[in-house]
Amino acid sequence: MEAQFIARYHSHQPSDHQCSSSIVKHIKAPVDIVWSLVRRFDQPQKYKPFVSRCTVKGDLRIGSVREVNVKSGLPATTSTERLELLDDEEHILGIRIVGGDHRLKNYSSVITVHPEILDGTPGTLVIESFMVDVPEGNTQEETCYFVKALINCNLKSLADVSDRMSMPVEVFPSA
Repeated sequence: MEAQFIARYHSHQPSDHQCSSSIVKHIKAPVDIVWSLVRRFDQPQKYKPFVSRCTVKGDLRIGSVREVNVKSGLPATTSTERLELLDDEEHILGIRIVGGDHRLKNYSSVITVHPEILDGTPGTLVIESFMVDVPEGNTQEETCYFVKALINCNLKSLADVSDRMSMPVEVFPSA
């Protein structure tokens, strides 16, 4: 199924000075929980560990723009991103970076969320793909490695947050 989803939603056409890739993550939480986090264009900090703050301009529709503040430790402090695609039926979110003080020029990404069964329980297949210009002084390999590392970190955090949200709440009897 992964290959079918990648072919359908994640086929980018990079030029010679760009790189592109897809990252897959299996999450042991139901799709509705995972999608509730991914679709929040206005609150990426809910699961993206490098985002400290987000302010949205617009009404959370396609074309809305968010200003993201990045935590220290990365070679950036801000990123300006536009919502390109939000499909609640198919569980697809697409963004494009349109500004910021970083080297990710012409960056676009698509993230899709698909139900699956993991170990006999409802789980989620998440696929995120991207395309970005290779900055001067870097190779395609270096650029793809850096972006994939960021996405892998975000997807691990998404899995951790989703897992916690899907845990049953223990109710203790009152004494």
